[in-house]
Amino acid sequence: MYFNSKYPSTDYLREKAYRRIPKFAFEYLDGGCNEDVNLDKNTSDIRKIELIPQYLVSHKPISIKTELFGELYDAPFGISPVGLQGLIYPKSPEILAKAALEHNIPFVLSTVTTSSIEDIAEITEAKAWFQLYRPIDDEIRDDIIKRLETAMLPVLVILCDVPTFGFRPKDIRNGLAMPPEMSIRNILQILSKPSWAWKTLLNGKPNFASLKPYMPDDLDLKQLGAFMNDTFSGLLNEETIKPIRDMWKGKLVLKGVANELDVERAISLGLDGVIVSNHGGRQLDAGESTINPLIRIAKNYGDKITVMMDSGIRSGPDIARTIASGAKFTFMGRAFMYGVAALGNLGGDHTITMIKKQLQQVMEQLCCDKIKKLPYFLKKH
Repeated sequence: MYFNSKYPSTDYLREKAYRRIPKFAFEYLDGGCNEDVNLDKNTSDIRKIELIPQYLVSHKPISIKTELFGELYDAPFGISPVGLQGLIYPKSPEILAKAALEHNIPFVLSTVTTSSIEDIAEITEAKAWFQLYRPIDDEIRDDIIKRLETAMLPVLVILCDVPTFGFRPKDIRNGLAMPPEMSIRNILQILSKPSWAWKTLLNGKPNFASLKPYMPDDLDLKQLGAFMNDTFSGLLNEETIKPIRDMWKGKLVLKGVANELDVERAISLGLDGVIVSNHGGRQLDAGESTINPLIRIAKNYGDKITVMMDSGIRSGPDIARTIASGAKFTFMGRAFMYGVAALGNLGGDHTITMIKKQLQQVMEQLCCDKIKKLPYFLKKH
């Protein structure tokens, strides 16, 4: 497995990514919404969690392997779905999917990223998960689910935290709203990053690859914006979930959960898991950080449904804190995209290796031999 000692943390990868890709692409990846309050709070609140080591114990070999939905993964974290990944760095979904397979962790493909269901299914040997933005048209919804079944993907993730697009000042200024625009400023930024520009030119303009069967040919930018607004709705409720649950025979997970009532609804609808998330701080700046509802939800519902978390997790210690707080599994998006933006084709392999090393060290320092025992090391307040 590849590891570059020049970049032993997510912060170092972020700094390298900032220098390597155009500013508009970096700000799309890096930013939250409004004043970025919840973006920052997500991580800072996780890091208030304290763990207590137990040194004078019988020492056993450390394992970070974790079982989830009947699959034994090599680590208790996966790669979150990220939209428009190819805009940030060419072939990002393919790079990360390949690394996820090699490291035996889950990769989640977004509906609105730049690689297709079929390509990612082939790269991951049908082990990828898929995150669905709910189509308004039932025929499109049903066809996407049939494609997932044909590809034999095991887990479908439905998204509930985008009833409206977040107000993201940096993206608006950069013309990355919907429809996107390409300003003189952005063009100059591209010219200042010739390596990124050349790779993007070689790989072609990023597009919503999974959605191509449903899109008219040769849409201009305004038509693309109209298509997305007319085709997808972020509104999700019990009535729109029921037909998905009836049709999908694999594991069904609700992502974007931020309160106990939605977890109760998910349980009543027969869902298999929830991912506590606030979309990486990109939707509601006035909301809670993720770790606080995670603690409540895991305590009250962890024995009834599989509780996972993303948003704000940047390191191995963050994963340990989150699992100690009740999560069964964790996901990260930005950390892996920083890795690819910084190191290209080697970025996925490096970032997964790095986070595994960090988590392994935490486990060894705590004298905790299994991931599921981490809650016993949580400092009680």
